[in-house]
Amino acid sequence: MIAVTGASGKLGRLVIEGLLEKIAPEKIVAVVRNPEKVKDFAARGVQVRHGDYSSPETLPPALAGVERLLLISSSEVGRRAAQHGAVVDAAKGANVKLIAYTSILRADTSALLLAGEHKATEKMIRATGLPFAFLRNGWYIENYTENLAPVLTHGALPGASGDGRVAAATRADFAAAAVAVLTGENHENKIYELAGDQGFSMSEFVAAVSAWAGKPIVYQELPPEVYKQMLVGAGLPEPFAAILVDASAGVAKGELDSDRRDLHDLLGRDTQTLADVLAALPKP
Repeated sequence: MIAVTGASGKLGRLVIEGLLEKIAPEKIVAVVRNPEKVKDFAARGVQVRHGDYSSPETLPPALAGVERLLLISSSEVGRRAAQHGAVVDAAKGANVKLIAYTSILRADTSALLLAGEHKATEKMIRATGLPFAFLRNGWYIENYTENLAPVLTHGALPGASGDGRVAAATRADFAAAAVAVLTGENHENKIYELAGDQGFSMSEFVAAVSAWAGKPIVYQELPPEVYKQMLVGAGLPEPFAAILVDASAGVAKGELDSDRRDLHDLLGRDTQTLADVLAALPKP
């Protein structure tokens, strides 16, 4: 059996859909905090089990009989290490044959604030002695394209990324890579640095959005502290604003760029591009 934690989330749902194309539904376990959110999967024969990152007692039953596990990282930044540790402990207790984990690009050397908990989780997984696969996902293209409304309204994208490039890929491509690892062979103790084939700078991003939207959009470079205050002023909690600014400034330092072809190789094809994503969106 193959289990996916966080199966009701955007990435988790895509992984489950991908697994359904390759293996029988009864061999898939969707581990979720709220089973009601995946009733559609249950109706298709997927095993739905209650498992809450923050309730360790729910996790051993959720992973009983599981051979391969995809641990999708928690969305609760600051609580991730403890939450992931509970899943890792349950996986060790279940003696899973492979634990795959959605980490971050170059987790062991990245200076991004987001990297710390990923690095800690990788260390915990290694310490179990279980076979592992680290899926070090780069940035999602959707991190930019799912919130275009204010950019289109103001005609500008603020940031602190300079001329740095982002080797972003779509959520669907990262999900497909996870499916390839979960259903394939010879992925034990492998580290995959997953990045899109065609990166872009923020200037290139706004140029693409301008062409798609039919209106001029500019990139507005700001000092990191000014950018942070802008985000806080727009209503974002200060800790979250700090993470966004750190990531934006990290782009300027090359933290989210990569020329690795691991994602391409796992997919066996070119990764989807920014142009592909924009073309699929309804025109504003």
